[in-house]
Amino acid sequence: MSKKEHELGEAELGVLRVLWDQGPLTVREVMEVLHERGRKVAYTTVLTFLTRLEQKGFVKADKGDQAYVYRAKASRASVTKSRVRALLDELYDGAAGPVVLHLVENERLTPGEIDQLRRLMEELDKK
Repeated sequence: MSKKEHELGEAELGVLRVLWDQGPLTVREVMEVLHERGRKVAYTTVLTFLTRLEQKGFVKADKGDQAYVYRAKASRASVTKSRVRALLDELYDGAAGPVVLHLVENERLTPGEIDQLRRLMEELDKK
């Protein structure tokens, strides 16, 4: 990637989320999904975001057909990892513990997430 994943703007990330959720789409299809999600943006604005994301290395355009089809090149996991790492570095000097404690204490976790957290903690204890 030419830019780090945490250097995405909010609108660019919104467009990338559409591609992660829906798969390869044309500019018009991305625009329609954004409209469904309550984000009223013009076709040219969506095209600008997709062009920027392509330049940054986050999406790839298939330019074989009349309408370009864009797909996510960066995975949700890689962007998440980079953004969380940047947050840890910025707020906690790289320490993950305070963030985990904050999330457990202040955010609502589903029973499944709590079970997964318990399993991960048990695995860590075994190591």
